Amino acid sequence: MRSRTRLTLLATAPLVIALGACDGLKEALTAHVDVAAKASDQELSVTRLADLLGNAKVPVPITKENAGIVADLWVNYQLLGHAAAVGDTLTDKKAIDQAVEPITKNMRLRKFTDALVQSFKVDSGSEASYNQAGGDLYAARHILFAFPPAATPAQKDSVRKKAESVLASVNNVNFAQLAEKYSSDPSAKGRGGSLGVYEKGQMVPPFANGVAALKPGQIGPSLVESTYGFHIVQRLPFDQIDKGQYAQKYSETAVNRADSVYLAGLDKAANVEVKSNAATLAKAAVADPVKHRKDDNVLATFKGGDLTAAEFLGWVETMPPQMQVSRQLPQLPDSLVKKFVSSIAQREVMLQKADSAKVTLTAEEKSQLYTQFSQLVQMLWQQLGVDPKAMADSAKSVPERERLAANRVESYVDRILGGQAQPLPVPQPLAAVLQSKYDSSINSAGVDRAVERAQKIRAAADSTRAQNQPKSQVPLPGMPSGAAPNTTQPPTSTPTPAKKP
Repeated sequence: MRSRTRLTLLATAPLVIALGACDGLKEALTAHVDVAAKASDQELSVTRLADLLGNAKVPVPITKENAGIVADLWVNYQLLGHAAAVGDTLTDKKAIDQAVEPITKNMRLRKFTDALVQSFKVDSGSEASYNQAGGDLYAARHILFAFPPAATPAQKDSVRKKAESVLASVNNVNFAQLAEKYSSDPSAKGRGGSLGVYEKGQMVPPFANGVAALKPGQIGPSLVESTYGFHIVQRLPFDQIDKGQYAQKYSETAVNRADSVYLAGLDKAANVEVKSNAATLAKAAVADPVKHRKDDNVLATFKGGDLTAAEFLGWVETMPPQMQVSRQLPQLPDSLVKKFVSSIAQREVMLQKADSAKVTLTAEEKSQLYTQFSQLVQMLWQQLGVDPKAMADSAKSVPERERLAANRVESYVDRILGGQAQPLPVPQPLAAVLQSKYDSSINSAGVDRAVERAQKIRAAADSTRAQNQPKSQVPLPGMPSGAAPNTTQPPTSTPTPAKKP
């Protein structure tokens, strides 16, 4: 399977106006106080949002971010319910095409870069390239004598002596046997201590440098100490490595080198320039995407075009959720954000190349997008209980179906915050179609008020629980008399350490 290179990571009459102004002023002074969000004819009141958060049975911290997430879900669910009630199948291809444009950009870019990568002429390496560590590739095996992270000098000395005694007798013939007997590394122990083929940068520096200092086939004359313990290391000779694994990794590194050369030339030719205020604009866009979805402020320029905040946001929203770009970007220093903006501008430059190469989506690919969009709508309707066919049995007129759909959405939101149902994510393309067809808004001031009220509700509930909780007269083991037990649970995960050789 071909590796993912940087390229592939790159997918409204005078009186009328006066009346309108008065209505707008009235809304600014009143609705903003009492309403947190609107969706068609439905309103999410500040009181309702505060009750949802303050009385939630799921452990949701009461923050403006979380309140905004709940309000956004409510808006999209209500718009879905309204569409179902009025018989809108949400299959308008023009609206869908506009909403999925960031996705189709990614698809065209992937098709272009895949073809480009295939055009790179690379080989799969040889014994000579392996011996010269071409591509910074090595293959090694080791015997690890581990010591605790907080080992005392005496403990380390004891482990060292044991490792040195084994080092004195190890050779190419018995290395695997001794690794099986002594090594503390479970991942390599069952393979005679072999770590396979790896890039030098994948290993912790002491180990990586220790192996790199050896000739192929040589066993290190002294122990290598890392944060994991003491290692007896051997750089494997070419005739003992997995040739298939080496060929694959060598080809990958060769493609990456060709990739870097191509992109460097592309950057130079395109003359990508990031604006001085790009980081501020980018952070604002991901912090409030609804507000910046049509933002034409320029973040970067390049030969033949520019990158606007709206286009930047479109690329970000197509990135895998696990990357958490929208959450992490506002926390990064401006220098890193500018580099990220530059990489997105680079994608736009690549799209120009794709356009020149006439890379488009096939009729079948477009049809699949429309089908997937329709299937998504049907699935969400069914999960929310607002499927048009099902509602037609209980409500005959449109107003009746609208009331029924709105009530069922409210019930589903109640169940989410009550821990009885899972939130149903509404992908941005679908949300964009809904919000382009029907009126909706989220009122920041109303959300703020809801957060304030929800915090008071939560605090009052916590205080009541504390007062009603029976107090133990006998302290827990290890706890001083009169001390309150600590009910805080330990973290369920630990930070991922550097890769262990």
